[in-house]
Amino acid sequence: MASWLVCCWVFFVQVLSFVAKTKGGKVPAIIVFGDSSVDAGNNNVISTLLKSNFRPYGRDFEGGRPTGRFSNGRIPPDFIAEAFGVKPNVPAYLDPNYGISDFATGVCFASAGTGYDNATSDVLNVIPLWRELEYYKDYQAKLKAYVGDKKAKEILTEALYLMSLGTNDFLENYYTFPTRRSQFSVKQYGDFLIGIARSFITDVYKLGARKISLTGLPPMGCLPLERSTNFMHHSGCLEKYNNVALDFNGKLGAMVAQLNKELPGLNMVFANAYEILDNIIRQPSSFGFQVAGVACCATGTFEMSYLCNQENPFTCMDANKYVFWDAFHPTERTNQIVSEHLIPELLSRFG
Repeated sequence: MASWLVCCWVFFVQVLSFVAKTKGGKVPAIIVFGDSSVDAGNNNVISTLLKSNFRPYGRDFEGGRPTGRFSNGRIPPDFIAEAFGVKPNVPAYLDPNYGISDFATGVCFASAGTGYDNATSDVLNVIPLWRELEYYKDYQAKLKAYVGDKKAKEILTEALYLMSLGTNDFLENYYTFPTRRSQFSVKQYGDFLIGIARSFITDVYKLGARKISLTGLPPMGCLPLERSTNFMHHSGCLEKYNNVALDFNGKLGAMVAQLNKELPGLNMVFANAYEILDNIIRQPSSFGFQVAGVACCATGTFEMSYLCNQENPFTCMDANKYVFWDAFHPTERTNQIVSEHLIPELLSRFG
């Protein structure tokens, strides 16, 4: 029964995708801001320990290439770009293998380990959100030089902007180091992040963005890394963190509704992936998975980045059986299911 529903759902998404393509494609490009959930490889070229441009990362990507995506294969922006008929993969802006001819139809500015809070990006020396915006301005100038002012304006206005970040602000920053906890309660910190998000979206809007999809936090208490520390509850999900995610997502949703009213012409959707991910994690067999509590790579409890490497003998043979690839990031198959859950609304709103 479950497999029949999944097949029908995939068929429905494919039909919507076909309709989007035959309508002439109202979305000419996919532009991405965020963290490792959407980073296509920008961290490859910066001085940070948080990288994934080596095997077994990317082993199920086209050609078995480790691109810098934190998965065994593709990530959500790739599936979304494909569904809109734009391109199968969205390249990283800092990847020297690509140029403006590639970026004209899609580009990723995201950096693994970053967050809304500048202090979060400082933890692992990654690209802060404000710098992602600076790269976007640089991209705008290159795009205008490449296709002309009129065409560039059309691309930038009609493009779909994807934003996905926030988890690192809580797990990597707030709950790991004392500075922000000494300044804010967790609810106050959420409000602080909402202020940054609002400011960033307003800035992108002023630069021409009109179609934006904002993704909130996942059930972050169910990430293998967090579960591995929950000894008191037999490595179950840390509901404390999940409740923080739910509260923050509620604030993001309210902000999206407010900005849609305040900024003329803005069409922004809150693409909430929490519920579908939570369902996958708690009922993995319903989605064809066998393992949700630990990840595929290495022991699946705490390893990611350089600890998830080719030499580790414990890495699973078939990532499709696992919800998570490493201790923090989903497998390609999970990314695809989550993306296919979100795509119908995105196609309906923007396609």
